[in-house]
Amino acid sequence: MKIRQYRDLFIKTLSPIHGEGEAESFFYLILEAKHQLKRIDLALRPDMHLTDAEILVWNILIEQLKLEIPIQYLLGKTSFYGLDFEVNSSVLIPRPETEELVEWILENQKPKVNIRKLRVLDIGTGSGCIAISLAKNISNAEVFAIDISQTAVSTAKKNAETNKVEVTFMTQDILQTDNLGQQFDVIVSNPPYVRNLEKQEIKKNVLDNEPHLALFVEDTDALIFYKKISELAQKNLAPNGQLFFEINQYLGKETIALLTEMGFKNIELRKDIYGNDRMIRATIQ
Repeated sequence: MKIRQYRDLFIKTLSPIHGEGEAESFFYLILEAKHQLKRIDLALRPDMHLTDAEILVWNILIEQLKLEIPIQYLLGKTSFYGLDFEVNSSVLIPRPETEELVEWILENQKPKVNIRKLRVLDIGTGSGCIAISLAKNISNAEVFAIDISQTAVSTAKKNAETNKVEVTFMTQDILQTDNLGQQFDVIVSNPPYVRNLEKQEIKKNVLDNEPHLALFVEDTDALIFYKKISELAQKNLAPNGQLFFEINQYLGKETIALLTEMGFKNIELRKDIYGNDRMIRATIQ
């Protein structure tokens, strides 16, 4: 079968579930991952064929996509801040909003880059996307990263090797940590923040496939990670050090109130590309 014919079948089959635009994007992601071909290659060579064996692989992927398994998990990789990352069911799939958080940190650290070595800590690193992106883009940074999941840490280590950066990874339960043992210029975290009451807002492909350990908190203690990490930041941020959080869009005011009560200064809330309250920066003095 010609690839162009299979493309039409692929998109027609998945459009009722994912929408035509997303189904088409899935097709080209698979085409590149499995055949090292881009959209332009198909346009220039419209008579290319898929073998029976290749069609079998594609058909299996269609069945998995019908079940709304994320395409990133099926391909085992994704892109984040211009870098390639391995992803699996032990780590969250990096989001565009988190790229904005990385960009904000980089903007804030640029004036300091040539002055001294910066020490950065990423808490709840998952795939390592934040820590690795910062290490890649801050030439004089010493970057550390923590996660409770050993599998996540193993994945993050592979991603650091792939992207040729040095990051010190540690398997650690931050809620059971009283002191980080050293000072940092930047502490950043994208911790679990989705309340159980918000589960109905979560897409099925996320709810059924991504690790709940990295997503959800109890309704009665939704800011548990923010409070604990802020307590650690009080002890382990260097003078004028900065704390960055990705946050629950519905709890911006509450998170600001928590940081204010704990004595943080220069607290700033930012919206993401979708217009939701998503990031907070604060300074310890």
